[in-house]
Amino acid sequence: MSRSSLGKIWFVGAGPGDPELITVKGRNLLAQAGAVLFAGSLVDQAATQYAPPGCLIRDSKDMTLEEMTAWLMEQAQQHPTVVRLQTGDPGLYGALIEMTRPLSAAGIEWAVVPGVSSAMAAMAAAGESMTLPEVTQSVILTRVEGRTPMPPGEDLAALAAHRTTLCIFLSITLLHKVQAGLRAAGWPEDAPMLVVHKASWPNEEKIVRGTLADIRQRCREAGIVSQAMIVASPTLGARDWETLARSKLYDPAFTHRFRKATA
Repeated sequence: MSRSSLGKIWFVGAGPGDPELITVKGRNLLAQAGAVLFAGSLVDQAATQYAPPGCLIRDSKDMTLEEMTAWLMEQAQQHPTVVRLQTGDPGLYGALIEMTRPLSAAGIEWAVVPGVSSAMAAMAAAGESMTLPEVTQSVILTRVEGRTPMPPGEDLAALAAHRTTLCIFLSITLLHKVQAGLRAAGWPEDAPMLVVHKASWPNEEKIVRGTLADIRQRCREAGIVSQAMIVASPTLGARDWETLARSKLYDPAFTHRFRKATA
């Protein structure tokens, strides 16, 4: 079969869970898809509500990587548009490269549509900001070591030493390791912590606030054992601080190309 007769496979980020947080482009692709392979263990099935009647919809939660790739390749021989619907953003903690290498080798065209990460959704749910002037201007997206080892230099203690915002994925069952890593980096016991379970999922979202000392116990009491974003950041709780450093961009004494200083 020639490349021109094969369909195109789109890896679409479904976002963090709320079906309305998928991008307009992602929704439009679903609306024209002939086949959709969605991550049922993570993506709310409601996200497939945008697929047209007659679309072949398959849940991938019981499939191996090889089976998923084979399914996508088979559907690309039958449909112009095939969608792999993934949680969050396809390029973050997904198997994007592993899945697309065989597609490229087979001459099948593919592309990626980014999605809203659960890190952003968690902070939005809690009304928090990842960055603040003169507090931190950096965000680290990471995880702690489980069955997948961390590369040298990327253990949590090393990253936490920067004292910036840490969004920690895939680690709620390893919260004791998170605490150990932060303590090894010198974070105090009263450092604020945030855990958001199923950020943006309608009727399922849970928000837990605590400190390095008690966040694990608070999560136990809330029954959070899966699908949670852990955030450690010096910005947490800033909306209740007495004073904040002002953003220079919006300061009346600051001149930029769109506005002259007025004070």
